[in-house]
Amino acid sequence: MSKVSIVVPFYNCPYIDEALESLMNQTYKNIEIIVVNDGSTIYSDKITPYLDKIIYIEKGNGGTASALNMGIKNATGDYFCWLSSDDIFYPEKTEVQLDFMNKNRALFSYTSYYCINENGEIITPSLGIHLPNKLELIKAMSKGNIINGCTVMMNRKIFDLIGVFDETLPYTHDYDLWLRIVQKFDIQFLSQPLLLYRVHPQMGSNKHAVSIKKETFTVVSRHRAKMKQLMLKQLKKK
Repeated sequence: MSKVSIVVPFYNCPYIDEALESLMNQTYKNIEIIVVNDGSTIYSDKITPYLDKIIYIEKGNGGTASALNMGIKNATGDYFCWLSSDDIFYPEKTEVQLDFMNKNRALFSYTSYYCINENGEIITPSLGIHLPNKLELIKAMSKGNIINGCTVMMNRKIFDLIGVFDETLPYTHDYDLWLRIVQKFDIQFLSQPLLLYRVHPQMGSNKHAVSIKKETFTVVSRHRAKMKQLMLKQLKKK
């Protein structure tokens, strides 16, 4: 039975207990939960009730990518998932996605999700971009990130082959990693929404919108040549 490692980066987030509660309620039980406290100064007490059920790591503040990499370094599972401390997994998330991965012999998959507000109320229809083929996926990913990182499940072998998150990218480390992955592996999409993604005033994508835009341009530029080659390769197959 495959083990799934779920890494939860935590920094001063008031919703951490809701995130952890959703992991306690997973229907698939062969999981390990790794919470990486990235130098938090508040809300750490909300983790205390879960300490006997999780792997808890404290480190100095270094950003989400460094927290994720610390979690990956300490993970012992066959598969990796990431849950932001303000988001929520559906109870069946791990079980359904792992089954999907096995049936499709996939090394990487992402799913649809709903947005929720501060009170946990769903505020959007199901979100998730499904592209009909690899060429369309490459085209879309060349322009911007269409994959919500907390919907991802991936085989740990991928890290051995292409490396982990780039810690020099504070906001777009996930986009950079997905671009490296799409160049080497197939990416599978599961349309079932399995994540509740919280939208609130303190979320990073609101506070750092200008910096994210600049950093996205850097990542796009970094991968432009290889993505263009990949696109041409796919066109030749048609």
